[in-house]
Amino acid sequence: MAYPYRHERETRILSEAFGDPKARTLAGWKERGGYKALEKALGMSRDEVIEVVKQSGLRGRGGAGFPTGVKWSFMPKDDGKPHYLLINADESEPGAFKDRELIRWTPHQVLEGALIGAYAIRAQHVYIYIRGEFFEPAQILSRAIEEAYAAGLIGKNILGSGVDIDVTLHCGAGAYICGEETALMNSLEGRRGQPRIKPPFPAAVGAFGMPTTINNVETVSSVPHIIRNGAEWYRSFGTEKSPGTKLFNVSGHVVRRGNFELPLGFNLKELIYDVCGGIRDGRSLKAVIPGGSSVPILSADEIDIPMDYEGVAKAGSMLGTASVIVMDDATCIVKQVRRIVEFYAHESCGQCTPCREGTAWLVKILRRIERGEGREEDLDLLLDIGQNMTGTTICVLSDSAAAPVASSIKKFRDEYLAHIRDGVCPAAAVAV
Repeated sequence: MAYPYRHERETRILSEAFGDPKARTLAGWKERGGYKALEKALGMSRDEVIEVVKQSGLRGRGGAGFPTGVKWSFMPKDDGKPHYLLINADESEPGAFKDRELIRWTPHQVLEGALIGAYAIRAQHVYIYIRGEFFEPAQILSRAIEEAYAAGLIGKNILGSGVDIDVTLHCGAGAYICGEETALMNSLEGRRGQPRIKPPFPAAVGAFGMPTTINNVETVSSVPHIIRNGAEWYRSFGTEKSPGTKLFNVSGHVVRRGNFELPLGFNLKELIYDVCGGIRDGRSLKAVIPGGSSVPILSADEIDIPMDYEGVAKAGSMLGTASVIVMDDATCIVKQVRRIVEFYAHESCGQCTPCREGTAWLVKILRRIERGEGREEDLDLLLDIGQNMTGTTICVLSDSAAAPVASSIKKFRDEYLAHIRDGVCPAAAVAV
């Protein structure tokens, strides 16, 4: 199967092999230089590997953007305890579809990065927690793990280095909350998938009570390229504070949807109108969610910004997973925000009262407004509920539900008022 679409402005590093079934195999990955970085890393000290990753400026690609090398350095060195590396492949943020593609096309890239990371943090075991619905990617990754074991790349004395690292693929059961790192650890242990209070942090007390680091699939996929080519090479892409390339997963009302690998700092307007071919059916742009459904919405006049952690934050939103959701002028903002909040209400684990109750209240009020039965005071009520949901829970699922509500009321208040006062959606007239 040919990969759907490529653009000449892409910088293909992680995605270079997308669309090539041969790259899924160990032989095919080795033809592309696979596992050379692992061999090189095993010839370095563990601290040297961490230092290279630190110098590269690689930031976590799961949404938070925390420096990866710094995160690795938090792990204790001579504590005599088992260490674990957890790879978070439970990609379930609405709008996100990058990690499953990395697994589908380049499973050995993921494994190589995970093995290097495990070596660096002194971990004897890698657990890859994959979303249960990713049936095909899970099968592909399982075969890759078997190949790597047979070739001596995983297991005892890998590549004759005296280092032992095992890898276990663990399938989840489709709970969004298990994408949160401490809920993931609970689920891996066979417990209810609920976030843990921190501290203690995973590097001190993680999976099975032992020091643990959790990394995203895209994060570890970057590591072999950094080790092979060096920190300065990696810093030649992106910006000073946000180095490297990023997989931008674009969905919604654009001509070309898909994964596009571009340097961090790439302009959002150019991404939409050049790389993605603009708004489909000749319509106008109305709104963009730049980082997956959990981040504040941007209006059409706010998209001339660099897509890096600092640039998007300055615009009032977050880069998140760089999952760009594009909405045209025929989109009902009230409906789309209601759908987003319904997702979070359904996926709340129920542990924290502001999240369990607040998400349900937001949905109830938004449904009322969408039906044309709302009141003007409902807008202030939504904002008040959202404020009480923000920063008051163990994890940020509650914040994620409140963010699109608050930003949409701020930027599209007239549309909410039209539903309330007139009982009609202005977007309906545009869609005709």
